[in-house]
Amino acid sequence: MEPVVTVLVVAVLVAVPAVVLWRVLRGRRDLGSSPAERATFETLHTASLAAPPLRAGLTQAGALKASRHLRELLGSPAIAITNGEELLVYDGVGDHHAAEAFEHAAETLKDGRTQVLALDCLRPECPIRHAVVVPLTTDDRVVGSLAAYGDHASAGLVRAAQEVARWVDSQLELAELDRSRTMLMEAEVRALRAQISPHFIYNSLTTIASFVRTDPERARELLLEFADFTRYSFRRHGDFTTLAEELRSIDRYLTLERARFGDQLQVTLRIAPEVLPVAVPFLCLQPLVENAVRHGLEAKPGVGRITIVAEDAGAECVITVEDDGVGMDPDRLRRVLAGEDRSGAGGIGVANVDERLRQVYGDEYGLVVETGEGAGTKVAVRVPKYHPGVRT
Repeated sequence: MEPVVTVLVVAVLVAVPAVVLWRVLRGRRDLGSSPAERATFETLHTASLAAPPLRAGLTQAGALKASRHLRELLGSPAIAITNGEELLVYDGVGDHHAAEAFEHAAETLKDGRTQVLALDCLRPECPIRHAVVVPLTTDDRVVGSLAAYGDHASAGLVRAAQEVARWVDSQLELAELDRSRTMLMEAEVRALRAQISPHFIYNSLTTIASFVRTDPERARELLLEFADFTRYSFRRHGDFTTLAEELRSIDRYLTLERARFGDQLQVTLRIAPEVLPVAVPFLCLQPLVENAVRHGLEAKPGVGRITIVAEDAGAECVITVEDDGVGMDPDRLRRVLAGEDRSGAGGIGVANVDERLRQVYGDEYGLVVETGEGAGTKVAVRVPKYHPGVRT
């Protein structure tokens, strides 16, 4: 493929959403047979193959997987990719130049400018005589370099290398966004753990201690439930769990709370078996149930009831957590979900869950809350039944 053709198409790719690219690729059979149309399709297809490895960031594994496709985009006999510290990959002919590739990139890494280098090679059969080295940047910082090697350094190759590098930059910035989102979600989970643990741990241990002399076997059972609950809540692996695991942890939590409240707390669960394997964000239901107990029922005199329902709704699973407690002022609830009122741990937990659901699935999957002062609270959670991270 000629570099000039690559430049024109890759320049457009920087701003092309993935769904548009997918539609273009799906409609490839509808493309005409002219050389320009074939070149356009081949460029789009090659770029789509290079994108996934780069979305993991500028790593050696990602550079290795993407290099062949980037070399094809450039139409160069060889390319090299570096980060700020070392050569990540040299792909193509003339691999004896690999030892000098990081040195070739030194000036570009230092000042962020494109360099056109003439190379001295003592092997007459080697096609590598020039290198065009362009910077790779994220957030206006030079994080690496891309070098295109060949027997000449035309203006077309320089422009092609710059445009391909700009497209790589866009993929690296998307990787940074993904990483930031992941870190934010992990921080939110840590915040949930922090607010769950002090209040609950104190009350649970106090309750267990009250049974040690009067009913040692009951104390032992509760202690095991407490251990299993905390083990699940503080685990460090995975952003997602199954609905079955989340409900199992909630059952342990409610077992401990029923031991504290006795007959004052009544719980009803109606769970459709077919939704138990559905993937849900880790700790997305526990804060809702704890909020129902702590802020819905603790302040209510007499018996309090919590009902948890999980239903199959076609392509989605719908989970509701309802209590007949003291309820909440709807205006304050709106401020809580908007992040304007963080005056209570329960509010933080509900707002945190709402934000995480929106981040994972989109704004249309935020919490739906029905409440009123003295009217109890009902919180509905909808999650798609496909695997997290996969859109149809």
